[in-house]
Amino acid sequence: MVGILASMQLQAQIPNGSLPPALSAIRQQDLRSDLFFLASNAMRGRRAGTIDELKGATWIAEQAQKAGLQPAGDNGTFFQFFPIQRVVVDANSHIVIDGKHLVLWQDAWVIEPIDATLNDPIIWLSSFADTVTTKVPGNVVAMKISPPAPMPPAWMSLWGLRYVFAAIERQAGILKARGAKAIILVADSATDAALESLEHELDFETGSYEIDNDHRYTLNLGLPVILVHENEGPVLQQTGAVVQADIRSDHFTSPSVNVVAKVNGTDPTLKKEFVLYSGHHDHEGVGQPIAGDSIWNGADDNGSVCVAMLAIGRAFVKYPGQRSVLFVWHGSEERGLIGSRWYAEHPTVNEENITAVINGDMIGRNNTDSAALLGVIRPHRNSKALADAAYRANQLTSHFKIDTTFDDPKHPEYWYYRSDHLSYAMVGIPVIFFTSLLHPEYH
Repeated sequence: MVGILASMQLQAQIPNGSLPPALSAIRQQDLRSDLFFLASNAMRGRRAGTIDELKGATWIAEQAQKAGLQPAGDNGTFFQFFPIQRVVVDANSHIVIDGKHLVLWQDAWVIEPIDATLNDPIIWLSSFADTVTTKVPGNVVAMKISPPAPMPPAWMSLWGLRYVFAAIERQAGILKARGAKAIILVADSATDAALESLEHELDFETGSYEIDNDHRYTLNLGLPVILVHENEGPVLQQTGAVVQADIRSDHFTSPSVNVVAKVNGTDPTLKKEFVLYSGHHDHEGVGQPIAGDSIWNGADDNGSVCVAMLAIGRAFVKYPGQRSVLFVWHGSEERGLIGSRWYAEHPTVNEENITAVINGDMIGRNNTDSAALLGVIRPHRNSKALADAAYRANQLTSHFKIDTTFDDPKHPEYWYYRSDHLSYAMVGIPVIFFTSLLHPEYH
């Protein structure tokens, strides 16, 4: 995979049938030692907006400098800082249903941070048909969560997360449209299982993350939606049940950072253009423990690409290409592609000089003889020339069996929309995306 990434930029200057000389500068021991450090417990999972993320970014910048890459961030540095807005439910918020105090994040989950005060009777809905015969507008309604339609396939990654979010988004959206003041959803067995599982992303306590108040990656329901365990259903169905709640939100602005470096090209004309190598350096941080280990290290996602980019950078320092090469290790990808969205909107070089983005996300696992390539099937393909170059590079170096099934726009994983190349495609820059795909230890 690293061979494909490195060779794409060098194809124009090597004889047919020859390997790019830069590949000799990529060493397995460098990749291994870099990965073992970046994904070590000392980095604490590099969660966005924390000192751990900044520590990981600083280490990458130090390695890039040692490798001879030049700074290409803001003000002559390797860094491009940007603010992320985080909104969380205040820990002093409280919810009481029919006199019973529910413990936040144990008995009740507030789906999105919001400011709201409730002291209202609860109207129980047995089904959506009840919204026709029952007065919904301006009232607090409760009902059992309905399975999403369509149902996510059983083999999908993060199945519980997808089930819960899809169900809530659909059901709360319908009830909001019918005028509900607030919504209480009672978990079914699948939702309860997800809440108790190790699906780290199903963590409403961490709140929402955004830039510039852009809510495209949040539910943004705009009214109180409370999820409770299945065993709370009978209380909510009692005549005269009342909810009393005081929900408050806390707002924080935290720094995150892109690490940006470059290697200048050799051609007097082409060196004005940049091929951008893209990856993300953040991961999920410290969360629910597995076998007593609460650090989600992020070795594959996306330490594998971070160290591959360092290796490619060392190779280009030794064997520069005709075009210049830009390396961007994005921050806050796991919180909604925030770092790449920021860089695509605030590039540190002229946007028109970025000729292509080669993105990698998770290239460290699964079969050694195959890899996935995205951005080569329409409508995802926005550059036939770039797609063809990727295939030629594979023929020249790695000889992988190329899997394009995840590039199908109908694929239920929506893998194309879940990595940093998307931010550049949205502004019209040619993109390609390499990955070795999912595995049981994803995240």
